[in-house]
Amino acid sequence: MERGIASFKSGFVALLGRTNVGKSTLLNSLVGKKVVIVSDKPQTTRNRILCVLTREDSQVIFLDTPGIHKPKHKLGDHLVKVALKTLKGVDVVLFLVEAQNPPGPGDRFTARQLEGVDTPVLLVINKIDLIRKDQLLLAIDRYRELYRFAEIIPVSALKGDNLAHLLEIVKGYLPPGPKYYPDDMLTDKPESFIVAEIIREKILNLTEQEVPHSVAVVVEQMEERPGNVVFINALIYTEKDSQKKILIGKGGQMLKKIGQAARENIEGIFGTKVYIELWVKVKPDWRNKEAQLYSFGYREKE
Repeated sequence: MERGIASFKSGFVALLGRTNVGKSTLLNSLVGKKVVIVSDKPQTTRNRILCVLTREDSQVIFLDTPGIHKPKHKLGDHLVKVALKTLKGVDVVLFLVEAQNPPGPGDRFTARQLEGVDTPVLLVINKIDLIRKDQLLLAIDRYRELYRFAEIIPVSALKGDNLAHLLEIVKGYLPPGPKYYPDDMLTDKPESFIVAEIIREKILNLTEQEVPHSVAVVVEQMEERPGNVVFINALIYTEKDSQKKILIGKGGQMLKKIGQAARENIEGIFGTKVYIELWVKVKPDWRNKEAQLYSFGYREKE
């Protein structure tokens, strides 16, 4: 046996928590590169996204899940099922909460779903940069009552505080194992998925009211063209004509702004020039239609 192989650890870690507690920010900070989109609006993540962190002594496979919330449509119901299904077959669960807020109904609901789970659950108290030390101690006491957590780790995903310590603790719970994925692999999602998510992120950050959550993005075409330029053609689906008008904006200005912001982000990730064409189409009430959820990639055939 090669030296060092016996001590190599690997395993799967699920990130769980209610919406908007910073799971995506934490994941991007842990793997050291933007893989998952980030927004201050809840229910940003819609798919289970696998992200890989490979180090000399370990490989941690993180599973980012949609936030736990009370569903208002079939899409929402599916997102909660995806999050809870991820608990099966993982080695560690990270239950993420916000330091500045006391446990709420969403946190208690999430904790109830963990009853009967044998997997070690680590409580990660995020956003400690927003509170004082005495407030953090109070938060720890309050959240400790939710569940029999194996460990409690305060962090700031945004500032990077205590993340190295969190990784060491996670590694301690992983079993000896092989490298499941190549060293240079960051996610199991194809480039077209990442591009669609980045476009959706810009919509989330640039639009308001009911528009962001009614949007789905599908990359119709993505190809490299002469001059080392990647051409992307993407369709933005929304539910109402009024939302379509908002997305396009006066004289097409909003759509142009979305495209420019997405292009800059995509060029930074892929390291090449990008040209984006965006189109907006209306699909009434698509979030409650099974066929559309399958078509847009938010559900898999069972």
